[in-house]
Amino acid sequence: MPISPGDNIASRTELAAFVRALREDYLTRGHEWENDNLDDYLESLAAWIDAADGWHRNAGKEAPAGGDWTFMARALQAATVYE
Repeated sequence: MPISPGDNIASRTELAAFVRALREDYLTRGHEWENDNLDDYLESLAAWIDAADGWHRNAGKEAPAGGDWTFMARALQAATVYE
């Protein structure tokens, strides 16, 4: 993937590029993913969001104080119907 999860994504364009790269990785290596179906992926996504403070601490990074959680929720929801 051209952007790793440890990189700083500073724009909506970079986030979209990361999601596209993640999709491409799934198309080529999805059989290697631990969470290789939507149900497992979304459950793991929610679990990671809940545990994100610990991930940041273990990675020696500071967890973001805030975020546009509403934007991400809208994006995830919109993807269920957006073409």
